[in-house]
Amino acid sequence: MTLRLGWPTPLGATPSTDGANFALVAPNATKVELCIFDPTGQHEQQRLPLPARTDDVWHGRLPNAQPGLVYGYRVHGPWAPQDGHRYNPAKLLLDPYAREIVGTYDGSDIFWGHDPANPNQPDPRDNGPVALKARVASPLVPVTPSRPRIEASQRVIYELHVRGQTKQHPDVPPDLQGTYAGLAQPTVLDHLQRLGITTLSLMPVQHRADEQRLLNMGLSNYWGYSTIGWFAPEARYWSGRAGTTPASEFRAMADAIHACGMELVIDVVYNHSAETDELGPTLQMRGIDNALYYHLRRDNRALYENWTGCGNCLDFSQQRVVQLCMDSLRHWVTQLGVDGFRFDLATVLARGASGEFDPRAPFLAAARQDPVLADALWIAEPWDIGAGGYRVGEFPPGWLEWNDRFRDTQRAFWLQGNVSRGEFAQRFTASSDKFNHANRSPTASVNFVVAHDGFTLRDLVSYNERHNEANGEQGRDGSSQNHSNNCGVEGETSDPAILATRGRLQRALLASLLLSQGTPMLLAGSELGQTQQGNNNAYCQDGPLTWLDWHQDDAGLTDFVTRVLALRREAEPLRHADWWPAAPIDGAPALRWRTPEGHDLQPQDWQRLDALALAIVFEAPAPAPQWLVLVNPGPRAIDFTLPQGNWTLRLASDDPQPTPRPLAASANLPPSSLWIAIT
Repeated sequence: MTLRLGWPTPLGATPSTDGANFALVAPNATKVELCIFDPTGQHEQQRLPLPARTDDVWHGRLPNAQPGLVYGYRVHGPWAPQDGHRYNPAKLLLDPYAREIVGTYDGSDIFWGHDPANPNQPDPRDNGPVALKARVASPLVPVTPSRPRIEASQRVIYELHVRGQTKQHPDVPPDLQGTYAGLAQPTVLDHLQRLGITTLSLMPVQHRADEQRLLNMGLSNYWGYSTIGWFAPEARYWSGRAGTTPASEFRAMADAIHACGMELVIDVVYNHSAETDELGPTLQMRGIDNALYYHLRRDNRALYENWTGCGNCLDFSQQRVVQLCMDSLRHWVTQLGVDGFRFDLATVLARGASGEFDPRAPFLAAARQDPVLADALWIAEPWDIGAGGYRVGEFPPGWLEWNDRFRDTQRAFWLQGNVSRGEFAQRFTASSDKFNHANRSPTASVNFVVAHDGFTLRDLVSYNERHNEANGEQGRDGSSQNHSNNCGVEGETSDPAILATRGRLQRALLASLLLSQGTPMLLAGSELGQTQQGNNNAYCQDGPLTWLDWHQDDAGLTDFVTRVLALRREAEPLRHADWWPAAPIDGAPALRWRTPEGHDLQPQDWQRLDALALAIVFEAPAPAPQWLVLVNPGPRAIDFTLPQGNWTLRLASDDPQPTPRPLAASANLPPSSLWIAIT
């Protein structure tokens, strides 16, 4: 086979009726070879130098090439780590635009670009037979535009792991458990619909390569925050059924989710790659053009900036890095049916060449103007671990952001009693101190109490300390600041009084989350009473510890979540999409904050830590109903004087099975309880 000149666009491998075009960005390379393999990917059959270079792109067209062709690249250039270059043609490299990936990274040192005995020198060993490779893929039928459109004020996000959601599900066929096809099963989606979920947020599903340290311990990066294939669905979640591919099965799952009227969001990791630090493997971008793709330290270009804590950071001050990300996002929307993205450590994506965060950064500008992505849902994890990395509330209009201030406040308020009414009120009404600017809506605040990173909801009320010994780091990993409360016993117990307290606290936290202004996010399993036995950093635990235990389903808790979300849909003031004014305005809906005695809270009342109970009144002009929220986070029951009106109790978090009932002029609110009433 011989290569013709081909075209510099589109990037990646593009099949056509008369062959396939190959295009790779590598501006500092001196030569690029296209390596053709047999279908197993184990035997290299031919090396073909790409014959043309247009600007930064090496390219060539291979006549008669068909989908299914397995290939990789060998890229030539200087081995000069001190100058940022780590070229080593002995290492076969994965196309960053690979739609389907062949092979598995096993952590062995044959993948290192550097000599194991001397990191300053290149390793001469050829890793071609075992290297990750790309397979030319046929495009899927473009996604039709008839997708669900969820109103911002109606959105309820459910964060889940594809494998963990169904690996132990009794109603999913065994060969589909833990797969994209398993998640698409009607019994799985029906559960989420009954709860009232509108938006599924999948933990990373882009192809990953596990860290060498974990592989050496017999573990894996279960969460998936170790991406090496930005266009390819993770094959570990593919059922392998005949006639399907990881991409086609993912797409069928997306179609099934849409058919249920729900949105699909995926967690994406563009802030770093699986190549880790300077001693990590050479799998892809390090060998293609290290100086282009990565933020290198200005004082020593042999080292990487590490604002992610994962060894490296992609350099989004580079136009080609922005292009890679944008092309990938469009692929997931147009080919795979995704409706939005949650960006891991999103601050990295907005850091410029000097490393400073810039809300007008090239990626943020490109993201919001792209016509294909205009309707996508954009969610930022608005922090990284670098200097100035905490940026909650600072992303541009159009973005939603994870709000950890909500998480910490709710935990401390309900479980420890050391947060003031003022802080609780600020978070309950969507953190206006962070998000009420530049015409942003309250829905920009993604509220959560628990997420994949940290304790589960049940563990939050069962453990005071992290129990992460299984992770192999002597229990030192994971946060030690959890604002949790074990209710008197560390871990599991059969004491009915403690179990009752734990149940009451879980329901109070859920009600406070799901009825707050903003966009609520529920962690998968919260409605089931899921436990990870006190492990608050289960990123490397792919087993029963992290898989949802459907056999231990807490039916009462599931029913409670369903009723709370039904109430949220009914109670428009509690999910108001506009900011409440600082003071009531005549003739308009108003929000009032009152003491249990029925008086308006005064300035001196807001910061007291010895009096936390309060009433929230959502007033509305007749004939619209008024809504009342009563909050008692303390250990003793408190009497509340109710505003004038005929109030009906609609929800009581202390009672798993309440029946709506009329309230008198006063109400005795039990400890750790939240009530909702309506006129």
